[in-house]
Amino acid sequence: MLRILLAARNTWNGLLAAARSEKAVQEELAILLLSVPCAFWIGTGPWQRVAMIGVILLVLVIELLNTGLEKLSDHVTPETHPQIGFVKDVGSAAVALSIVLAAMVWLTALAERFGFL
Repeated sequence: MLRILLAARNTWNGLLAAARSEKAVQEELAILLLSVPCAFWIGTGPWQRVAMIGVILLVLVIELLNTGLEKLSDHVTPETHPQIGFVKDVGSAAVALSIVLAAMVWLTALAERFGFL
């Protein structure tokens, strides 16, 4: 039980640190807070609501991983380096693709809710 509590504390500390240092994390946390009630209004069933909230959580997860990669890359070398640039670009692409997935889920749910599907 102690290990679980310590892990939860580390998780909370990591989320706070990322939210304090990264504007993208702040924005995605705000979107998450707004998406929960919206998902219950737009979603037509429990699985759809879970999917809608889940893809927003997925964007946040990938953003957190990307933030970790960027912080580690900057720690390794603060200078411009082609391989570090590649790592950062790949992380950014992962975030962008997760946002595309989230948009697809939300647009499909909206279309279904308002009778377009």
